[in-house]
Amino acid sequence: MKLVSYKTEDEEHLGVFIKGHIYNLNSCDKLIPDNMNEFLWGGDELMERAQRINKAIASGKMEAKEELFFEMMAPVPHPTSCRDGYAFRQHVETARRNRKVGMIPEFDQYPIFYFTNHNAIQGSGEIECMPDHFQKLDFELEVAVVLNKKARNIKAADADSLIAGYMIMNDMSARTLQLEEMLLNLGPAKGKDFCTVIGPWLVTPDELEPYKIAPKPGHTGNAYKLEMKCAVNGKEVSKGSMADMDWTFAEIIERCAYGCDVLPGDVIGSGTVGTGCFLELNGTGLLNDPDYQPQWLQPGDLVEMEVTGLGMLGNIIEKADSEFSILELKKK
Repeated sequence: MKLVSYKTEDEEHLGVFIKGHIYNLNSCDKLIPDNMNEFLWGGDELMERAQRINKAIASGKMEAKEELFFEMMAPVPHPTSCRDGYAFRQHVETARRNRKVGMIPEFDQYPIFYFTNHNAIQGSGEIECMPDHFQKLDFELEVAVVLNKKARNIKAADADSLIAGYMIMNDMSARTLQLEEMLLNLGPAKGKDFCTVIGPWLVTPDELEPYKIAPKPGHTGNAYKLEMKCAVNGKEVSKGSMADMDWTFAEIIERCAYGCDVLPGDVIGSGTVGTGCFLELNGTGLLNDPDYQPQWLQPGDLVEMEVTGLGMLGNIIEKADSEFSILELKKK
């Protein structure tokens, strides 16, 4: 099942995406809330109701209201929180090699994450960035999950049961701001908090069963072989696989929930797949060729991310009509 959030006349709704069409769930079952947040708090009971409706519409056994005039939103437009992990060893190892530092052994000991701005979540469409963001503006190709149960101190062996579904994530990054801030060993902050893109829909775990594989040796939780790609202005720049995740979402959730509650509506990203950002690609290019021309996102660029089973997430990068710069506010 593919769940979507959308607007009609500035009102938010919850629907299912079936064969290129969107159907409103609440119009089929009044016990299903007409927004994603309340729906996720309903846990398995509401998910099962939605699954029954989805199957009935897809099979032709139920006639449902099809939305014709709507604006797509991020599938989870108002997350309770948004964390991003660091699960792909290839990305971490390559980025460190490009900086001429060794691989950090702690990567193999425990999964880590950071909190980003859950109020800056966006879906497909235009992304407006400030001038400072264009100082090495970057994409990051990821997958994310959203939870639909509350838990605390849950073990990885049970943590997949909290996952309502999977989405593509683009963890937008302003590298100049990020790298300056990280010198102080606290962050990232302004290099990340302006936009995180998720979408185009929320895909329930049952749809990914054909792609299920064993996790890497020594790890616990569900793993999937999903091809991940990113193109900028129609040219493929990144390609990887979700099968390369070293830490599973279950293991990341286990750490997130240690000593605190994880909640329905919490979004958790995988971290960047290997080759999944210009920072990594540029570093590798310059390491192999001193004449390599680095690439960063520019105003007007079209970024398209595609993941097997999860769809395609497209965004156009726009520049805000402002000259305000926080980089120029640095004290001398």
